[in-house]
Amino acid sequence: MRILASPMAGAQADDPPAASNLSDDDLEGLIDPKRVPRHVAIIMDGNGRWARQRGLSRVEGHRAAVDAVWEVVEECGQLHIEALTLYAFSTENWNRPRQEVRALMRLVRQQLHKQTPYLDRNNVRLQAIGAVGGLPLAVRWAIRRSSRRLARNTGLTLNLALNYGGQQEIIHAVRGLAREVESGRLAADDITAELFSEHLYTSSLPDPDLVVRTSGEFRLSNFLLWQTAYSEFHFTPTLWPDFRRRHLYEAVLEFQCRERRYGGVESFAERRS
Repeated sequence: MRILASPMAGAQADDPPAASNLSDDDLEGLIDPKRVPRHVAIIMDGNGRWARQRGLSRVEGHRAAVDAVWEVVEECGQLHIEALTLYAFSTENWNRPRQEVRALMRLVRQQLHKQTPYLDRNNVRLQAIGAVGGLPLAVRWAIRRSSRRLARNTGLTLNLALNYGGQQEIIHAVRGLAREVESGRLAADDITAELFSEHLYTSSLPDPDLVVRTSGEFRLSNFLLWQTAYSEFHFTPTLWPDFRRRHLYEAVLEFQCRERRYGGVESFAERRS
């Protein structure tokens, strides 16, 4: 894991100009399309603080965050990023007030119903990771309907982390492997990192190249603990409801300033060629 400063701190002489001096279109133009991250994961944080600063309820903060979600989805598609994982609801979020949890579940259901035709027009696939079976029935049905409608699309994969916890995911994978060993289908010595990854919720996706966390917090909060071993991290003070395409561009540009060698001598560019 490596941390990226925001915005574009520690720039060298040949680095892009300061982001604050550039328009959104200028920032987009600086992005090298051959070196965009394959998988971007975002910890969407700051809805409550955004609402509190405006004298609104936390639920209003979640509603305001919807615009940021769909703008980022659109821009990831435009940049030809393969996968976008959004940390939408953690296993710990059940501890929030019941009214807030019910409002969040309703918001997920409503947005899937409203935005699935838009996702379909833009060739986006949809999947959900986490203990999805623990979500309300109406939310599970909404996910299933949208996923089925979008299953044949070949563009961006929108991956919603719902009722998700990284530690719980690892335990789920360990239990699956243990059952295989217990049944004799697998020898314990045959377990590798690659095999373990195949038992994670994200087995169909590449590991995240770039993880973005909004609101100025510097922690993972139980998010993709195994998958982020070699991810680049970008922390921004921007609250999630205020996050827009220029903030995504800044994160991608910071990512492209890095040499990723995974502990060896082979660069990120060489791995993708």
